Amino acid sequence: MKRRAALRPIAANGGAWLISVMFVFPFAWMLSSAFRSTRQILSAPLRIWPESFDLSGFAAIADAGGLPILRSLLNSLLITGLSAVLAVGISALGAYAMARRPRALAFRALRAGFLLTIMYPYVLLLIPVYIVMYRIGLLGGYVGIILFLAQGPVQIFLFEQFFRTLPAEVLEAAMLDGASEFAILVRVVLPMARPVVATVAIITFLLNWSQWFPVLVISSTPDTYTLPVALLNLNGELGVNFQGIMAMAVVTTIPPVLLFLAAHRQVIQGMTEGAVKG
Repeated sequence: MKRRAALRPIAANGGAWLISVMFVFPFAWMLSSAFRSTRQILSAPLRIWPESFDLSGFAAIADAGGLPILRSLLNSLLITGLSAVLAVGISALGAYAMARRPRALAFRALRAGFLLTIMYPYVLLLIPVYIVMYRIGLLGGYVGIILFLAQGPVQIFLFEQFFRTLPAEVLEAAMLDGASEFAILVRVVLPMARPVVATVAIITFLLNWSQWFPVLVISSTPDTYTLPVALLNLNGELGVNFQGIMAMAVVTTIPPVLLFLAAHRQVIQGMTEGAVKG
């Protein structure tokens, strides 16, 4: 029994290390392949350490998709950053109203609609999104892409679950002082929900960074293309140039990975406060 008790943590740690290696290996292989030629990749596909650090793959993506890679990077930062800020504002307003009137028929129907959008196949939105953006005059610009990416049912659910845990006495005291609902949200509720606000912003940024479908549908020219769209175009533009594709994948992956490593504790804390308490 003592031996079994001593072996359990060793087996658990070994299993955790094995799973970690399984998840890390594809990223290590991608990084290594960015510095290896296509011939070297095909001859030894499982090699992790490159034979030589060849930078020709990064030179091949300097103008990916007819757009400088720096422009694609700036587009990704602009679109993803503004959509995250807008998502925080929209989600907070909607979730606060739903939390204050949880039994309202309209809000119950809206909540069910959010659940439906989560289960809805993304590709089926192709025609509706194009038609809506065309009719309201937002096709081909940054505004249409940002507004589309700003909507998020998951963000609203996180805010709503946290708002439901707030003490009713605090909100009632603010109302007795003559504060409006909007003032209560901005001056009382949101300062108390800072971990959830940060979590929603980070999650929205990470989710929207990899989005290529709405950008490709709404954009009319490559001027608004982001890094994921440029990576998608490389599959046909470079053919079998695996080195260029891997180099573009590295450039696309680095920003969200750095953001997650810097803010993963904040994300876990916000998810806990917005989900477990609810």
